[in-house]
Amino acid sequence: MADSEKLTGRLWSAIEHIYDGVLSHPFVSGLTDGTLPAESFRHYIEQDTHYLRGYARALSVCAAKAPTERDTVMFAEHAAGAIAAEQDMHAELMAELGAPFDQDAPVAPTTQAYSSYLLATVYGGSFAEGVGAVLPCYWIYARVGEELLTRSSPNPLYARWIAMYGGEEFQKVVDDVLALTDRIGTTLSETETRRVVDHFVTTSRYEWMFWDAAFRREVWPI
Repeated sequence: MADSEKLTGRLWSAIEHIYDGVLSHPFVSGLTDGTLPAESFRHYIEQDTHYLRGYARALSVCAAKAPTERDTVMFAEHAAGAIAAEQDMHAELMAELGAPFDQDAPVAPTTQAYSSYLLATVYGGSFAEGVGAVLPCYWIYARVGEELLTRSSPNPLYARWIAMYGGEEFQKVVDDVLALTDRIGTTLSETETRRVVDHFVTTSRYEWMFWDAAFRREVWPI
């Protein structure tokens, strides 16, 4: 089967323009040339901490709905990994930025909207729809990390972030989810496939918006 005939091929074709927008965004380009303001990166880490709590819950729901024990174990492990990232990596990054994570930092509008959409989709939709919704956070980060790894960064903190998402360990995690996506894709009707694509496109847009919100250090306007 050609890649274009696989579900992952159809999904990526639907967001190529979004991915191009991510790579050209000043938050992402600022990581590699070192010009990203530290305040924007700190805002990103704070909001990512909030986001990963919701994302871990979404992955747990995918684990509960998974059709096989192997898939259940995979998503459960990934949910635990998301929490570990919050507790370990984020704490280290915030310490190097010179400020501990503020537990009382408000959840920004985009973070709230993205997390709410994820949870509504995984709870209310099918397993396949849930996979479509959580997949961009895996796949776009892996593709961004792989691309940025060739450039790295003069800022050691940003270089470490790039190395984590561009490394082989994370790529293997993503490859496993992509294989599952193509496996379930063969079982879907055209109607459900369209739903999966729609969710995938929406959360890919939220990925761009999340970086944009961090760059702007987004707060509630009122």
